[in-house]
Amino acid sequence: MNDQRRQSGLDLDLGDQCSAIAYGWAKRTFPTRLGRMGLPVLQVDGSFCNLMDFGELRVAMCSDGVGTKVEVAERTRRYDTLGHDLVAMVVDDLAANGVEPVNVSNILDVDVLDADIVDQLMRGLHEAARVAGVAVVGGEIAELGSRVRGWGDGMHFNWCATAIGVLPRGINPIDGTRVAPGDLVVALRSRGFRSNGFSLARRVLEADLGPDWHDRAWDGEVTWGQVMLTPSRIYSPGVQALIASGCALHGIAHVTGGGIPGNLERVLEPNGLGARLDRLFPPHDFMTDLIRRGGVEPRDAYRMFNMGTGMLLVVAADDAERCVALLRERRYEAQVAGVVTPGSGITVIEPLGGREPCVFDGGR
Repeated sequence: MNDQRRQSGLDLDLGDQCSAIAYGWAKRTFPTRLGRMGLPVLQVDGSFCNLMDFGELRVAMCSDGVGTKVEVAERTRRYDTLGHDLVAMVVDDLAANGVEPVNVSNILDVDVLDADIVDQLMRGLHEAARVAGVAVVGGEIAELGSRVRGWGDGMHFNWCATAIGVLPRGINPIDGTRVAPGDLVVALRSRGFRSNGFSLARRVLEADLGPDWHDRAWDGEVTWGQVMLTPSRIYSPGVQALIASGCALHGIAHVTGGGIPGNLERVLEPNGLGARLDRLFPPHDFMTDLIRRGGVEPRDAYRMFNMGTGMLLVVAADDAERCVALLRERRYEAQVAGVVTPGSGITVIEPLGGREPCVFDGGR
């Protein structure tokens, strides 16, 4: 599996190393704002966004992109769902630290322009922004010619965004420092692959089904292209509703690159804790099918894909059921999925039918 992961551009250990290098250099710039507005104030490394002090207001910021899911849109010629993936990747990172998302700016790098495709992309961005309750306040479309490549004919592109959010004075960020043994972990169901693991998924499907895998049927008249293009569910409105209700949220993990162990560890690490997850949602049937086709080991699958869970909330035990009920009222599928344990390490009693649990030490 390690060879397959590297061939797919998904050497997660190398990715973690490069992210640590980038953050290390970025952190060295923080002192430039000492005594001035914009000083980063989050005390925990590895958070999903950073929080800056602007006097009476604290502003958070994060950036992300759609990634190689763009190729699925190129193959299916449908572009209006990608806005949900773009918005979800950034606003749900803000929500993971308890921040209310307010604005988004986006950058669309293209080889050549196609007005119809741009209109589809922006129509989808508009709809996703409406769901998330944010305003799209800026953007850039850059024509880069052969510097951007893609699949087939037509406009090829990369699409990234930056989101900003606010945290009023008197409200603490959700950064994992209040997580304690005995807290319960609540899972929120995903709709599909969201926007991660597509390099591996595309390689598996092409190897098994051929170069036109996107047109091959998965179930009845539903094609693999349609399955893979399933838009991301946006969780930030649900998180904000929980915060407004006074739910005791101690930590939030947005399940993106690195999967469940890699992202939950970011929440548990501040206090050196672990978790036992024995009631996760099962992977979607199409995920199980893809994993079988590719011979992907369960522990690798849980690092590559969200496996049916798009967000994990760490909640005080006596507040977990109320949290689940409030989420269900807002049409989120949610359930208690496990418990925080003393000592590091995450154990997944995986629903793929494996005989042995998957144990991740340090998210790996």
